Amino acid sequence: MILTIQGYGLPVLKAVAQPVTADYAQLNDLIDNMWQTMYHAEGVGLAAPQVGLSIRLFVVDTIQLEESREGLKGIKQVFINAQMIDETGEPWAYEEGCLSIPGVRGKVMRQPGIKIRWQDQDFNNHEAVFDGMNARVIQHEYDHLQGILFTERLEPSRRLLLKNKLDGVRRGRVSVDYKIKFAEGR
Repeated sequence: MILTIQGYGLPVLKAVAQPVTADYAQLNDLIDNMWQTMYHAEGVGLAAPQVGLSIRLFVVDTIQLEESREGLKGIKQVFINAQMIDETGEPWAYEEGCLSIPGVRGKVMRQPGIKIRWQDQDFNNHEAVFDGMNARVIQHEYDHLQGILFTERLEPSRRLLLKNKLDGVRRGRVSVDYKIKFAEGR
């Protein structure tokens, strides 16, 4: 089932997400629906707060980027109760976007390496190091669990330039090909 993505300005996107327990009702269905929603919206990652649930869950599929990014060995992974352990390396800029903020993009500085701990869909514990684009996508989705949007990581002058666009997204003055709930307007 395709879920409704929560748009910029909705409170769930600014809340720190709560841990997920193994007895969470219909967790597998939720994860399946998140995959469907992410692919339908042509995303590479989706966090539970983006579908209205303030829980520590996100999905990432960078395998679909392998053809366009030479040398990338993509991942397809469910991350539950993720905790960032370390971020390393010289920060690098890359233009990011977000399904919750359609039509807005900006260069975000992120460190190229991360070490993260999480549980998979069966609540098995994992700890791994990721780098490059995989690390970036994980950092972006992890930020959603912390109530942080990529726009908050932009340079202040860029954020100022995007103010009208962000207000437009908040009011629903943007066209998208997926279901989205706006903070104001339609």
